[in-house]
Amino acid sequence: MSDDSPRLTHIDPTGAANMVDVSEKAVTSRIAVAEGTVTMRQETLDLILSGNAKKGDVLATARIAGIMAAKKTHELIPLCHPLLLTKVTVDIEPDPALPGLRVTALTRVSGQTGVEMEALTACSVACLTVYDMAKAVDRGMVIGAIRLLEKAGGKSGHWTAEEDARTGTTGGT
Repeated sequence: MSDDSPRLTHIDPTGAANMVDVSEKAVTSRIAVAEGTVTMRQETLDLILSGNAKKGDVLATARIAGIMAAKKTHELIPLCHPLLLTKVTVDIEPDPALPGLRVTALTRVSGQTGVEMEALTACSVACLTVYDMAKAVDRGMVIGAIRLLEKAGGKSGHWTAEEDARTGTTGGT
């Protein structure tokens, strides 16, 4: 009798943490998209968008930091595989409704394992960089809503947060 119930993939049968063996998985094109927000005072957002922040161009620096972080994910998250990323983008857009910035990171690889952690790491570090560069004028900024929006490729197929919210499903399509 097999147990098909959901299980944590990084925990072995004895309960010890381990790196998943992906050697038998097919190489496929994989993508992931993550997003997060940095909520701040309107004056802080205006300062960032003007390009006159004391530490320099906040958006460009955060974008570069996010890209660099995606490439180092395996050094930061203990059980992640090192990946030869083929694409990383970090887009940062003002969101007046917050007020603040909405950060979106996309990662792509042809490989045997997904790139969700790389997208989430890129997004998180970009948000942290915005905070670091603007904290002198607004220590009350809030980093939040960091989440996976989409992943595609591999055995589990395509998944979106929007579809998951509508259907209550958690797997790929």
